[in-house]
Amino acid sequence: MAPASPAGSAPGSPRLPPSRSPGAAARRPPATGRTVVDRAFPRTPRGALKISRTLVALAAFICFAVSGAHGAYTALAGMETVITLLFLLLYLFRVDARMRFLLWPLADIFNSVIAALFLLVVALFAIIIKTNKGTLAGGVLGLILLVLCIVDAVLLCKKIRLDRGRGRSAPPK
Repeated sequence: MAPASPAGSAPGSPRLPPSRSPGAAARRPPATGRTVVDRAFPRTPRGALKISRTLVALAAFICFAVSGAHGAYTALAGMETVITLLFLLLYLFRVDARMRFLLWPLADIFNSVIAALFLLVVALFAIIIKTNKGTLAGGVLGLILLVLCIVDAVLLCKKIRLDRGRGRSAPPK
C-alpha cells in the first residue's frame, strides 16, 4: 500500500524534503565551493561585445595562421583571442566579484587600449603589405577588432564612472 500523501500534494508526485524545496533553494546563498555562472552577462552589451571580440580575434588569428603571414600578426591575434576569452570567463564566472584586490574593469580598459594600439599598427601593415588574401582578410578583421576594442574601452569607462559615485553613504545595489 502506498504511503499517505501530505495534504495539498497529488498522489504519486515526488515528495521533496523541506530543505530541497524550490523556495528554500532560491533563498539560500550559493555554496562557496560551487562555480556560479552569471547567465545574464552574455545578454548584456558588455557581454555581447566580449563574445564578438573573441570571435573576431579568433577569425583574424585563423586568417593570419592559414595565410602564412608574419609571425607578429599571428601572435597578436592569438594573444588577443586568449586574453579576451580570459576576461570573458572572468566576468562569466564572477571571479571579479570574488577577487576584489584588483579593479578588473580598469585592467580591462588597459587591455582594450593597448590591444587597440597594437591592432592599429598590425592591421595597417597587413592591409598595406597584403601578401595574399588571407593576410588582407586578417588585416580587415584586425581593423574591425580595433573598433570593438575602442567601443569596449568606452563602455568600461562609463561603467567605472557610474560605479565611482557610490560612496559610503550611497545605498547598496
